[in-house]
Amino acid sequence: MSDLWLPGAERLDIGDHAPTDGGPAKAIAHITWDRNATKAKPQDLVPYANLRSYFSGGGRASAPHILWDPFTGRMVQFLPANSRSKSLADRAGGTRTNRAGSVVLQIEALFFPWCRVNGKAYEKLTDTPCKGWDELNAWVASWGVANSWPMGKPNGFTGKRDERIWRMRSGWYAHAHVPENDHTDPGTWPDFTVITKKPAFEPYPGAHFFVKDSRPALGKSSPIFTAMGKRLVAVGCGKYKVGPGPVLGQADVDSYEAFQRKLGFTGSDAKWPPGPTSWNKLKVPKV
Repeated sequence: MSDLWLPGAERLDIGDHAPTDGGPAKAIAHITWDRNATKAKPQDLVPYANLRSYFSGGGRASAPHILWDPFTGRMVQFLPANSRSKSLADRAGGTRTNRAGSVVLQIEALFFPWCRVNGKAYEKLTDTPCKGWDELNAWVASWGVANSWPMGKPNGFTGKRDERIWRMRSGWYAHAHVPENDHTDPGTWPDFTVITKKPAFEPYPGAHFFVKDSRPALGKSSPIFTAMGKRLVAVGCGKYKVGPGPVLGQADVDSYEAFQRKLGFTGSDAKWPPGPTSWNKLKVPKV
């Protein structure tokens, strides 16, 4: 099961969830393009916090799934993967652009041409460090989005739209490719990640790791608990008011039991401590 929320990204749910229509899985590449700068007159990049506040506040009607800062790798997610977002123009009576796939994952890169960061101007998105791209690409691919550009990889700010291709093929689409839209971004986009090995996960440490005197080992400290808690949040089972952190607390126990119920376990099988079957399904990253 793919994660509804991108692991490692801040989760800032704005509500207003709605289903997609089904069909080929898609991802849409945008840039925020907040300012118009030139080579002769570069402008400072708009702060990440400003866009985060905008999309979770007054601009929530046009919020994407993910706001991505390619300079720092920071990401915030506003809607779960299985909900449509509203970053695309959608005319009445035509294709429902924001819903035209099993998923339509919309990614806004914090960027505009000739933005200036720490005194350096950047003409293209691909000139930036593109930090976090590998993780972002892998998550999008986990939802069945093909690592391809059905209308060609963006190379400049020109539009190319073909509604037949849009309806029929999975993959990444530039905003410049989407029917019923007139934007020409993102201009460029990083290459797809080449996955050379599977990620390493924490092996099941045994039931004894989680208990003391037949009770949850509350107060025990381990980085494994932090990694476990982050995964429980990512799969929608987090019961945390703070954290998760390295010290095992009741919120960890409650969250894990919610995860085991989600997997279909009942009765004592859904209770703490974790068992090997549910642990392997949680896929806790190796620490």
